[in-house]
Amino acid sequence: MTTLRTRIAQVAVVLFAPALASCGFDAQTDQVYIPGRGVNDRSGEVDVLNVVVVSATDGSGTVVASLVNNGGDRDDTLTGVTVGGSEATIAKEGGDIPVNGINNLGESGAVSASSEEIEEGTFVEVAFTFENAEAVTVDAPVVPHDAEYEDIPMKQAR
Repeated sequence: MTTLRTRIAQVAVVLFAPALASCGFDAQTDQVYIPGRGVNDRSGEVDVLNVVVVSATDGSGTVVASLVNNGGDRDDTLTGVTVGGSEATIAKEGGDIPVNGINNLGESGAVSASSEEIEEGTFVEVAFTFENAEAVTVDAPVVPHDAEYEDIPMKQAR
């Protein structure tokens, strides 16, 4: 009987070893993955999510992003945006971010930009500054004003 049990244990080890060896804590399914074209930055009090620059013509575009205020107990305000080193125009109603709330910049076309670096198919540096939270800078893709972005308002930056 002991020999039979030993052989069953040996066969079980051989059969199950590959399956057990693949178990781990860094499996790809444990990683955060958010499908989308935009880039995300969650390093500060304001999360800057799914940032893209939508462009109908090279040299100008609309910044699309969701700003989520995780600042605890105070509202915040978007005070400035630069795209490719050039100051963007923020509409008056475009900057408020309520505490534990979200501001979707794309819905209103609140941030319009002009820069020689805005060219469809490339990446451009976009920097966000806030009244209370620390600044956030990302390299955002420049996407065409069609398909999923065709409803984004396009305004000429001043």
